[in-house]
Amino acid sequence: MDSDRPTTYHLRPTTSYAWIVVAMLWMVCFLNYADRQVLSGIFPALEKEFGFSKFQLGMIGSIFMWVYASLVVFMGMVSDRVNRKNLILGGCLFWSLVTMLTGWCSLFWQFLAVRGLEGLGESCYFPSSNAMIADYHEHAHRSTALSFHQSGVYFGTIAGSAFGAWLAQHYGWRYGFYFFGGLGVIVSIILFFFLKEADRSHRHGAASQHSVALTFCDLMKRPELLFLIAAFVCVNMVAMIFLTWMPTFLYEKFHMTLTQAGFYSVIFIQLTSALSAPLCGWSGDWLTRKMKHGRLAVQVISLLVGTFAIIAIGLGTKFSLLAAMMILFGLCKSGYDAGIFGALFDYMEPNVRGSAAGLVISFGYFGGALGPLLLGAIATYGGASSSAIGRMSLTISMSGCAYFLGALFLLGVPVVLRKKAN
Repeated sequence: MDSDRPTTYHLRPTTSYAWIVVAMLWMVCFLNYADRQVLSGIFPALEKEFGFSKFQLGMIGSIFMWVYASLVVFMGMVSDRVNRKNLILGGCLFWSLVTMLTGWCSLFWQFLAVRGLEGLGESCYFPSSNAMIADYHEHAHRSTALSFHQSGVYFGTIAGSAFGAWLAQHYGWRYGFYFFGGLGVIVSIILFFFLKEADRSHRHGAASQHSVALTFCDLMKRPELLFLIAAFVCVNMVAMIFLTWMPTFLYEKFHMTLTQAGFYSVIFIQLTSALSAPLCGWSGDWLTRKMKHGRLAVQVISLLVGTFAIIAIGLGTKFSLLAAMMILFGLCKSGYDAGIFGALFDYMEPNVRGSAAGLVISFGYFGGALGPLLLGAIATYGGASSSAIGRMSLTISMSGCAYFLGALFLLGVPVVLRKKAN
């Protein structure tokens, strides 16, 4: 199907509570990313205190994504069958407690263990939350609602990296985990009394009528979904490289302090993305009313422009140029991110939205996890012909090719849909 048009599914008018739901889930989304990002912002402190190599740090960064990717597809299937409110808030409470526990770690295996548990808890969130928002908001402005929620990703990343690094420099690296973990416990308890599950009575063919295996097999036979998954793998690999290694990149290449590196690594990219995401979401909604695959078009343009910004970031030697390219990359990143689930839900029925979102996230994070690990391995073992930071710079620049490949995969979606229609 080309889109979930209102004539196909019963969609009710959007109420003020539907936007309150977005605001409440925004807080959870903020914590979801602050809790996962606070570790990357203090990599240099861990390297100094515990003597971890960059390859070990890459392992710590990647283990979260591997566990997360392994479980999120299952959690997506579950979200189509159970009360999503309980799944969201239960997951938030669990990962917040694990975040606090990270502050007590001192051994390599302990960091691996808590990051794995963090991946378990956070896997409950995104399939459930995006499917819930889609149920509350009709097709005409769904991308706008989802993009406001998506902005929590960027603000959470800024807070986790910058504020976590500031706490590390002034009070010790452990305090960022205590702060954000404790805040998550409080938020999950408060929202239990205010967040309500969406009315799902309008759904046709509830997913619970089919086994998880049958749902999985049905979705994996859809070529349009496979192209969307492949694009997300490419884009998420780049995103994970930037989230994991940009603080270290700035710390070593531009000789910044820990606080400066944590701040600048996110403020240009993530703040630009946070501020532009609602506009990009609105643009996707507007263009979809004018043409088929409007949300997809915004994503393709964003990835093509973003390719050149990434190359310039890796090769840049002047901070002023680097900052300008990071701002451009942040704009392009939000152009793609704002339409991830809006575009996906254009091609998926309401009863499998959580399952489809789980599949996209799962494959995306399996592939994305390779990015930080590969960069860490190249920086550590890439040979003596250049410095570690030189090899890191070149790897970041070359990752721009993944953005270009992601755009090509998105262009394949309307092609396969046209063939299916014929």
